[in-house]
Order: sequence, then structure tokens, then C-alpha cells
Amino acid sequence: MNTGFLKGHVVEIAIRRARLPDVGALVALTKPFGAEGIMIPLSIGDTLERIRSFLVACLPDGTIAGCVAVDATWDLLVEIRSLAVEKARHGAGIGRMLMEAALADAREFGAKEAFTLTYVPDFFSRFGFETVNRDTLPHKVWLVCVKCPKFPDCGEVAMKLRFEEAEARPGVPHS
Repeated sequence: MNTGFLKGHVVEIAIRRARLPDVGALVALTKPFGAEGIMIPLSIGDTLERIRSFLVACLPDGTIAGCVAVDATWDLLVEIRSLAVEKARHGAGIGRMLMEAALADAREFGAKEAFTLTYVPDFFSRFGFETVNRDTLPHKVWLVCVKCPKFPDCGEVAMKLRFEEAEARPGVPHS
């Protein structure tokens, strides 16, 4: 259990692996961000295919307040994808909790590196991610990018985290 600060109250937030009954909530959670053009919204089919890669942040009443996916992409590399926190819950630390859980999951999975494509590089830099040239990412990544209406000029920043290097840097959270 983690604690977050919502509407002036400290609440317990559980981070757990997503389950099949969560699919609708994940699709609904990402829909507003897709409408704003800041992430590719999840479809029911895509979410079902990737459900085991998702972690969710749950409030005490079971409401899903956030999600993140850790997808294996190439060799010992994972992608941190679909990070979303319900807008009414921004600022409560849920994004941080999800990232810490996702990075711990990636390490436990055996990954040596993680990458993300983001419009919010400052958030990811807090976890040790550094900006990289998009051309250094595996070509498999572009299979998802071509589904985006902004492709190929989306403006997302490619970032990568090398776990061993990040753990050696002071101030970078790690599990």
C-alpha cells in the first residue's frame, strides 16, 4: 500500500497488476488524454492483448485512478507506456507510485533498460530517464507510432533509462 493526498485527505492507494475486469476502466481512463492528443487512447482490443503488462493504482473503494504498462520490446529493453492518472487525481503522487512500481516490475522482469516516448520529459527525468535520439530505439516501436494521427511529426520526446547507470546516480529513486 502507498499513501496519496486527495482532496486534503491521506488515502491508501494500492498498486496491483491489472485484471480482465479492468479493461473498460483503462479504456475510459485514457480516452480524455487521447482526445487531447497527448497519448494514443487504448482500444478494448489493444488493452485485452496487453492486459498483463498493466499496473493500476486503486483507491480504497476499488476505483482505478491511474495505470501504466511495461511492455517488452526488444532483448532486455522494455517500454513504459500508457501512463495515465485521472485528471481529478493529478498532484496526489499516483504517477510517481505507478512509475516506481513499473520500474521495479521492469527490473524484476530482467530488463536492463527502459524507454518511453513522452510529452512530459521533466516527469520521467525525475526517475533517471535521459533524452535520446529516436533513431536509437528499435524499429518495433514504430508499429505503435504509425497508429497515431500525429505520426510522424508528433513531437514526443524519446527517453531512455539504463538501470545500472541510474542506480549509481544520487537522487534517482530505485527499488
